[in-house]
Amino acid sequence: MQDIAEIYKKYSEIVYKYVFCLTGNEDITEEIVQETFLVAVQDINKFKGECKISTWLCQISKYIWYKKLRKQKLKQELPLDNMQNSLFIDESIEEEICIKEDKLQLFKKLQTLDEDTRNVMYLRILGNFEYSEIAEIMDKSSNWARVVFFRGKQKLKEEFDK
Repeated sequence: MQDIAEIYKKYSEIVYKYVFCLTGNEDITEEIVQETFLVAVQDINKFKGECKISTWLCQISKYIWYKKLRKQKLKQELPLDNMQNSLFIDESIEEEICIKEDKLQLFKKLQTLDEDTRNVMYLRILGNFEYSEIAEIMDKSSNWARVVFFRGKQKLKEEFDK
């Protein structure tokens, strides 16, 4: 088994990119990455070697993220400081609103895709991962990642054309 410092050096960037694709927030991502490696250190004896270490670490981080989402859902707090009260809307704000609405529609459509396709789309679009990196994270082949991404794009195009 590799030394944990060596594992951290080798896989922390992959885990960070993966988590950032899930969260879209740097602070939360850093927190989850730290928790991931803490859990990995505590549970290193549970790693059986049936998958790549990067896959195991990403699974841990995904579990931690979902756990945080469940807790957050229970709290149901609305961040009031993010809300803006303005009486006048200029063109730049209108453009920003349109862009946000387009992004919102895209992410709503992404949620209709199956989990593997959705994860590949997030990793490729938000994380700027190469197909080979996606393949390593998902424990699949690069060709599989390409095909899933292409089919996901096709499904999204069909949805937007409706």
